[in-house]
Amino acid sequence: MPRTAVAYRNLVANSSLNGATGPTTVDATLVTNGVVVEDAVPELTVIRVTHTDGTAHDMIVRAGDNPPALAAGQGDLTVEVALTSGVRYFGPFESGRFLQSDGSLHVDFETGFVGTIDVLRIPRAT
Repeated sequence: MPRTAVAYRNLVANSSLNGATGPTTVDATLVTNGVVVEDAVPELTVIRVTHTDGTAHDMIVRAGDNPPALAAGQGDLTVEVALTSGVRYFGPFESGRFLQSDGSLHVDFETGFVGTIDVLRIPRAT
């Protein structure tokens, strides 16, 4: 099965972004297929996940392809998200470790993960 595409929500310079709208629900399909963030800019990417299951589970940002990710050999980034009300922020990331050859970023979840994912793009300073 193909990965599920999750679009960026752009943070707005000198403004705000509503945190209550926009996150994608992490359900069984998302856990099985994984997430793809297309046209990724890892250095400007922050991922926010919530976790509502009664057991802690991992979220994994997959190492990229070499090339372009010359540091992909450092491996995946795997972080445990606390049970019930766990909220974690991940990133920004290094292109040299996490960028896939098609310009995307891949995120996976451990079986049993339930919650939301929100992929935020940090605006470039002007």
